[in-house]
Amino acid sequence: MRSIWNGAISFGLVSIPIKLVNATESRSVSFRQIHTQDGGRIRYRKVCELDDREVPQAEIGKAYEDADGTMIPITDEDLASLPLPTTKTIDIVAFVPASEIDPLQIDGAYYLAANGVPAAKPYALLREALKRSKKVGLAKFALRGRERLGMLRVVDDVIAMHGLLWPDEVRRPEGVAPDTDVTIRDAELDLADALMDTLGDVDVDSLHDDYRQAVEELIAAKAEGVELEPQPAPAGGGRVIDLMAALESSVRAAKEARGDEAAEASAPVTELKPRGKAAGKRTTKEAGTAAAGPAAKKTASKKTPAGKAASKKTPAEKAPADRATAKKASPERATARKAAGTSATSSKAASSKPAAGKAGAKKTAARKRAS
Repeated sequence: MRSIWNGAISFGLVSIPIKLVNATESRSVSFRQIHTQDGGRIRYRKVCELDDREVPQAEIGKAYEDADGTMIPITDEDLASLPLPTTKTIDIVAFVPASEIDPLQIDGAYYLAANGVPAAKPYALLREALKRSKKVGLAKFALRGRERLGMLRVVDDVIAMHGLLWPDEVRRPEGVAPDTDVTIRDAELDLADALMDTLGDVDVDSLHDDYRQAVEELIAAKAEGVELEPQPAPAGGGRVIDLMAALESSVRAAKEARGDEAAEASAPVTELKPRGKAAGKRTTKEAGTAAAGPAAKKTASKKTPAGKAASKKTPAEKAPADRATAKKASPERATARKAAGTSATSSKAASSKPAAGKAGAKKTAARKRAS
C-alpha cells in the first residue's frame, strides 16, 4: 500500500520512524456528469473571475476569505514557517482507556508501518505495551496543512491510528431529544430486551452494501443493452400506534427469521370460545336421532296411527328411550308399526266382502226380473 505521509511516533525520548497508510477505501459507485442530448462529458474548469479565463494549476494558490469578502493570500512558505512541532511527528501526549474517547470524535483511519529495519524493535515494543495495558494512545499530528488529534490502538499485529475531531468540533445535541415527557413501563423494556436478545450477534464481515450491488447490476445490464424491470419501492414505516404489539410482533418475526422453534410457543394464543349454548350442546331429540341412525329418521317420518300413539308419551318417558335405547327400539317399533298397518288393512278388506256380496245379489235379482 502506498504511504501518504512519512514521519515518526514520539513518546517520551522514544522515536519510531513510521509510514502512514490509508486503512479504509471508498467502494461507492461514482458517476460522471454528461450532456443528456449527446452524452458528452461535463467538466469543471477553473476560471478567474477578473479576467474570465481558465487558469492552470501552477498559477493557483491559497487565500483566506475575510468576513467582508476580502481575500488574504497564504503561501506554502507561510504555513511551513509556523512553529508546529507535529509537522513530521505523531506526538503521543497520554495513554487513556478507550472508553474515554467519544465515538462521535472518530474520523479517518490509518495504519502505521515501521519505516526501516531499525524501527522494528521500538514499533513492536509500543504495540505490545498497548496490548498489555488495554489502553489507547492519544496523540497530536499534522496532516494536509492542519494539526489533528489521533488515537493509536492495536489491530492484529499493526498499530492503527484513528483521526479524531477536536472536542469543540463535535456539536451538542441541543433540541434533538423529544421535548415531551415519556413514561417507559418495565414490560416494554422487557420486550425491548427480548427483541435485542433475539436479534443476537451478527458477523460484521457478512454485511454488505445492497444499494451498491443493485447499482452495479444496473450498470452491467445497461452495458449489455438489457432493460431491468423496475422493482417496487419498499413500504415506508408507519406511525406506531401500539408499542407493545409492535414489540411482540418484532420479537416473533425475529425468532421466525432465525428458525427458532420457540417462536410459536412464545406467541400469544387466543382460545376461541363457543358463541352460545346451542353451539356446544345438541338438543335431546337431535342426540336421539343421531344415535338411532337412518332407521330412526325413516320411522319418525312415517305418520301412521301407531306412530301417533307412540308419540303421545310424556317427556320423562320419551327422553330415556331416545337417549339410552333409541338404537335398539327403533327396529322393534318399525316392525310393530308395520304389523299394525297390515292388520288394519286386512280388517278393512274383510269388512268390505259382505257389502260386495249383497251388491252382487241385488244386481242378479234385477236381471231376472227384466228377463
